[in-house]
Amino acid sequence: MKSLTRVPLLSSSPRQQRRSQWWNAECPHPTTERPIPARLSFAAFSSSSPAGAAAISASAAKPVVVVGSANADIYVEIDRLPLEGETIAARAGQTLAGGKGANQACCGGRLDYPTYFVGQIGDDAHGRLIEDALRGGGVRLDRLARVSSAPTGHAVVMLQSDGQNAIIIVGGANMSCWPEDPRDEDLEVVRSAGVLLLQREIPDRVNIQVAQAAKGAGVPVILDAGGMEAPVPDGLIKLVDIFSPNETELARLTGMPTETFEQISHAARRIHEKGVKKVLVKLGAKGSALFIEGEDPIAQPIIPASEVLDTTGAGDTFTAAFAVALVECKPMKECLKFAAAAASLCVQVKGAIPSMPDRAAVVELLQSLQADAATK
Repeated sequence: MKSLTRVPLLSSSPRQQRRSQWWNAECPHPTTERPIPARLSFAAFSSSSPAGAAAISASAAKPVVVVGSANADIYVEIDRLPLEGETIAARAGQTLAGGKGANQACCGGRLDYPTYFVGQIGDDAHGRLIEDALRGGGVRLDRLARVSSAPTGHAVVMLQSDGQNAIIIVGGANMSCWPEDPRDEDLEVVRSAGVLLLQREIPDRVNIQVAQAAKGAGVPVILDAGGMEAPVPDGLIKLVDIFSPNETELARLTGMPTETFEQISHAARRIHEKGVKKVLVKLGAKGSALFIEGEDPIAQPIIPASEVLDTTGAGDTFTAAFAVALVECKPMKECLKFAAAAASLCVQVKGAIPSMPDRAAVVELLQSLQADAATK
C-alpha cells in the first residue's frame, strides 16, 4: 500500500488573519453578479476599504479551492533555445516552486482570499520547497498530501532574454499515486468551495471526480486548459462552467485557426457546442476575452508592464485572479480587469510563485489606471 501523509496544518498566518472578503447576502452564488455601477471603483477590491471592513469574516467565506499540480521549476536563463544536438551554456540557474495548481493557489492566497490547495508532493527537498512557498503565500495546506512512492513533480524552464519561455514537465507525484477514489476530506473541501479551479497537469480522472463533486454541490468549475495536449474528455468538459485556454491551446483543442479575433470567436463557439457556457481566452500581448454563449464577447486589453522579465506564471495569475474576483461577485468586466492587472504585475518578476502579486499592489495599479483615465 502506498504511503501517504498529510502536511501538518499550522496556525493562521498574519496574512490569513487579516483577510476580508465579499461573500454576503447580496451574492449568494458567485455566478450571480451585482448590478454594474455607473462608474466602476476599484477601491472596492481593497481589503482595507469601508466595504471590505463591513464584510463578514474570512473564516465564513466560501473559499477558492484549487485541485492540481505542484512542481519544482528548474530555471535556466539562456539567450536562445538550443538547436537539435547542440549544447549551450546558461547564464544562470535556480530552482523555484511552481506548477499550475500551486501557482493558482498561491495567487489566491496572495490576493488575500481564503484558498485551499488539494494536491500531492513527494517526500523530498522539492516537496518541502513547494510546501514552504505555498505556506508563505497564505494557502491552506491541510489537503496537501505527501507521498513516499513518487518524487515531487518538476519542470525545466528555459527562460530567454526577452522573457519568453519553453517548458518541459516531469509529472512525478502529480501524475501518479492518486487514490482510486477521492478522499472524503478532499471532496468535502471541494463541496464547500465558492469556486473550483482545475488544470490539466494531473490525471483527467481526478479532475472528473472532483468536478462531479463540485457540480453536485452547485460549485462553479473553472478549467484551465494548460497541461496535457490530449483532447479534453467529454466527461470533464461537460462539467465545466468556464473553460480557460490561451489562443494556442484553443486552436489545438478545436482544430480551428485563432490568428484573428473573429477566428477566436468562432473557435470559442465550438467550445460552447460542447456545453460550456463561458470561454475565457488568454491572448498574451493582445489581452484577453470572455465569450459568453448568446452574448457579445467582452474584450480586455493588456495592461502594459513597465518591464517583462518572465511570463511563466502570467496565465495562472490571470486565471486565479479572475476566479477570486468572480467569487467576490464582481461584474465580469471588473473580473477581467482585475485579472489583467494581476498578470501585468506578475511578468515583472522572475519565477512563477515569487511573481504572484499581493492584493494591495493590484488595487494600487487599478486605481492609478482609473485616475489616469479620469484626467484624459
